[in-house]
Amino acid sequence: MMQQELEFRGIKREHLGLYFEELGGKQITNQFPYIYKSDHWYGEIVREEELSITSTFKVNSVHIRFCASDDMTLNELIKNYRVKTRRIGG
Repeated sequence: MMQQELEFRGIKREHLGLYFEELGGKQITNQFPYIYKSDHWYGEIVREEELSITSTFKVNSVHIRFCASDDMTLNELIKNYRVKTRRIGG
């Protein structure tokens, strides 16, 4: 089983879970670790923390583990997930 863990900042945990569902995953658990599973991969929202950038500016940090049976599926999952998390100002 191939896996990789990434950190996402400034995106609500609920939205990160929704992105797994939009990619075909089904939510399995309702508490940490939140697990989303499809036929070919699964993702875990492992933990959420609050980071202080300055004394008044704080953001959340969510750690996500991506797992798949092969490297190609894992890379495709991460690529598609990153598209969901892309933020473009304007």
